[in-house]
Amino acid sequence: MASKKIFGIVLAGGEGKRLMPLTADRAKPAVPFGGGYRLIDFALSNLINSGLRQIVVLTQYKSHSLDRHVSQTWRLDGITSSYVASVPAQQRLGKRWFSGSADAILQSLNLLRDEKPDIVVVVGADHVYRMDFAQMIDAHIAAGAGVTVAAIRQPIALADQFGVIELDKKDPTRIAAFHEKPKNATGLADSPGEVLASMGNYIFDANILMDAVIRDGDNPESNHDMGGDIVPDFVSRGEAAVYDLNRNEVPGSTERDRFYWRDVGTIDSFFDAHQDLISALPIFNLYNREWPIFSQQLNSPPAKFVRDAKGNLGTTIDSIVSLGTLISGGHLERSVLGSWCVVESGATVVDSVVFERVHISPNATVRRAILDKEVVIAEGASVGVDPEADRARGFTVTDSGITVVGKGVHVS
Repeated sequence: MASKKIFGIVLAGGEGKRLMPLTADRAKPAVPFGGGYRLIDFALSNLINSGLRQIVVLTQYKSHSLDRHVSQTWRLDGITSSYVASVPAQQRLGKRWFSGSADAILQSLNLLRDEKPDIVVVVGADHVYRMDFAQMIDAHIAAGAGVTVAAIRQPIALADQFGVIELDKKDPTRIAAFHEKPKNATGLADSPGEVLASMGNYIFDANILMDAVIRDGDNPESNHDMGGDIVPDFVSRGEAAVYDLNRNEVPGSTERDRFYWRDVGTIDSFFDAHQDLISALPIFNLYNREWPIFSQQLNSPPAKFVRDAKGNLGTTIDSIVSLGTLISGGHLERSVLGSWCVVESGATVVDSVVFERVHISPNATVRRAILDKEVVIAEGASVGVDPEADRARGFTVTDSGITVVGKGVHVS
């Protein structure tokens, strides 16, 4: 990798409709996660930890908070020409938005022409995982393929939720076919109960990527999508390789969290990913100091846990609590709280995800809920206790019973 110039592209322009109302006022990659992070921090941290120092973030929908987060958080030194830059849709090919992830790269080819990299790493901005891309780059160079697709093993029962990779029987490093959410998938030869699911991360030789998106842009029948059009084109020509994540060794990882990867594209998966964080032996460990997840460090006091005005003790069990948050005589269990939240006397928060600056008043109850920033739960009010009542109040409630309260709502 050292002899090659590597350039990183983070695709961050999606609308994130399935995460509504969390994406009503922000881009999906800007959605808070894990108390003190944004979703995009995981992709950028992986790239930075892998040694990349020139990275662009291609944005589009509702990108203000995402652009602000990138500019305030991801500042690299200018002496070595290192940067993470947010690049909005520039309409270089006409007065139109990006029509797909491949078109986003096509409309941003000036970035590649300016930097002249040898290899381009293209990643999504809304997955939670750890990965050393330097090892994948080495595998790509050794394979000699036009594209290398990162893949993770998933139970065959979940095959209909992913793009599934079928391996070449003669050369298992090559992709024979790509199946989008197959109903009757075939298991792997060495593990019949598993399939290889695409992680949405790709590595290209730069000139090959540029040629591919230009040809795709001239195809009126294409949807101009990286996973749906560009990669299948390489597969059809026998020029696509696969990189199984089980080959990847991330410093500080454990057997429990080594192969963790989660697409948090729905409310249920977003909620479940938070539950993965809070156990004593977490499925995904935020405390790996050898491969840190970076984010903006707020100038905030530590979290504080105190008795209420009457001396009643509060309790906090199996939870993550962020800077500036005050728990005063309330009960917190199996939950994640963002910064500058307040949980007052007698309030109960269980199995919930709470964003920043949320106020939970005395004797309020929050269960199996996601509260966006600056929500206020009035004294004695409840959220998540009665899903039908929550629906009647206009809140989003998933089929599994998770209630979502949008930004700034006052619940009484």
